[in-house]
Amino acid sequence: MTSRGTAPRSGTARGTAAAARLAGIDAARGLALLGMMATHVLPTFESDSQLTPTWIGLTFSGRAAALFAVLAGIGLALSTGKERPLEGRELRAARRGIALRALVVGVVGLSLGALEINIAVILVHYALLFLCVLPFIGLRPRRLWALAAAWVLASPVLAYLLRPWLLAAEPPLQLGHNPGWEDLAAPARLLGDQFLTGYYPVLQWIAYLLVGLAIGRLALSTAAVPALLLAAGTITAVLAKWLSVVLMEDWGGRAALQESLGDPAYPLASLLQVNLAGIEQSGSAWWLASSAPHSGTTLDLLHTSGVAAAVVRVFLLLGRLADWIQLDLLLPLRGAGALTLSLYTAHLCVMASLYNHPLPAGWTVEGVYWAQALAVLVLGAAFAVLSWRGPLEWLGHAANQLGRGQLGRNRAGRGRGTQPR
Repeated sequence: MTSRGTAPRSGTARGTAAAARLAGIDAARGLALLGMMATHVLPTFESDSQLTPTWIGLTFSGRAAALFAVLAGIGLALSTGKERPLEGRELRAARRGIALRALVVGVVGLSLGALEINIAVILVHYALLFLCVLPFIGLRPRRLWALAAAWVLASPVLAYLLRPWLLAAEPPLQLGHNPGWEDLAAPARLLGDQFLTGYYPVLQWIAYLLVGLAIGRLALSTAAVPALLLAAGTITAVLAKWLSVVLMEDWGGRAALQESLGDPAYPLASLLQVNLAGIEQSGSAWWLASSAPHSGTTLDLLHTSGVAAAVVRVFLLLGRLADWIQLDLLLPLRGAGALTLSLYTAHLCVMASLYNHPLPAGWTVEGVYWAQALAVLVLGAAFAVLSWRGPLEWLGHAANQLGRGQLGRNRAGRGRGTQPR
């Protein structure tokens, strides 16, 4: 999905900064993968009548996936010119490479649709996101920030207006399951689900990639820009959540939504804290005042984008610290971050093998998660030390090189890892 160049290790300040930047971005992606896995395996609600949120749900739900998407945009920027976006023939070649890489991701995602699993697979949405942002790859930061702001403000309103039309169709333009090859026979239903009515609505999620592109076009190797990211991201995240609390609690938004649902016992308060995916969110404009994870509202997009920007800043700092002390503290995480497509796919296969089956004797749900997390970190570290690509990363890289007309070139660097974003 995005490609990583070999980090220069010449000993110059520029080479050191670039290496630290790449290590930090990869490590943040590794954290996002572990966070998404946590929401897949560990309970996000307590098993009580009120659906009390767990710390996993409160911490990772919505934020881990959004961080993953923002990092995808950053990766696209880093692979297409960094602060100075590609132009002309090089830009067209880069777009072809990204499109073919997206095709690989989409094929993997459609194939995983055959798994019997209770996890919403993001890969087909992800492939469409990459195709949708191709027109914006050549833009500079100022235009990207303006476009991202407009998208954050407008796309949730547009989705709110269009979603009822799609759901009122016969049959509704919503899958209710992970997209698979058989769904290509009903393209309107598939695209309606992917863009508006599904778990990761592409229409709103384009905002994350635009934010990531804008961040990636900044001079991340300087000291001032990452500091600005931390401050702006933290302030944005806090203000978005605060404004949502004011609107929903002080101004009566949650009470109005509870009344519109027609069931006083419906655990809306808990869902607003953890996950609104699967709830229709229609019939009341108060839905747009929520910042609930996976609600796709303006405040949700602002909050999760702000958290992502702050996390990126922290990992950029850790990358620079690791380089300064000459100790690769981020090795397991950055290695996992360079293998996310292969590791994510393997994780889904493991979870499918356990779905609707009792756990092996002596195993707990927590044990299942920590065993997978440990495997992810060990494999990430091993592949990073050996400078290997994962198998699906190799396919994505080959597709990218084919699109750019560079397949077979630079054989000496062929073993380097790429990020399957």
